Amino acid sequence: MFELDARLRQDCFVVGRLEFCHLLLLDNAAVPWFILVPETTCTEVCDLGMSQQHALLEEINSVASFLRTGFAIDKLNIAAIGNIVRQLHVHVVGRHAGDYCWPGVVWGTAPPERYTEQRVAQIRTEVARNLKGFKA
Repeated sequence: MFELDARLRQDCFVVGRLEFCHLLLLDNAAVPWFILVPETTCTEVCDLGMSQQHALLEEINSVASFLRTGFAIDKLNIAAIGNIVRQLHVHVVGRHAGDYCWPGVVWGTAPPERYTEQRVAQIRTEVARNLKGFKA
C-alpha cells in the first residue's frame, strides 16, 4: 500500500491528487515549489513502465505550466534527486532572478519564510481551477 514518506509529510503541505501523482507544496513561501510523488513502489523514473513515465511527464508539464502562468518566475528547476528521501518524487520549482538563493540551487538552503494557512488555501484553489485531473 502506498504511504507518503515521513520527511515529505513533515516538510510539505498535501495539496491533493493528480491522476498518477500526489501533489505537495514545500513549505517555502520564497519560491513556488511543488513536489509530485507518483503512487508507485519504484524509486527511479527509469524503473517506471513507459505509460507511467508518460503520465509522470504529463503531470510535471502541467505543474510547470501552472507555475509559469500563476507565479512570477524566470526559470523552472525540475529534478528527481532522492538522496535523502528515497521515495520517487519530482521537484518542480519556480525561480526568479533575485530570489533568496539565485542563481544558486534551492536544495539545502533554509527558506526565509513559511506559508500561512491562508496562502496554502489560495494555492489549493488555484491548483483546483487550473490543473487537469486534480482532486482535493
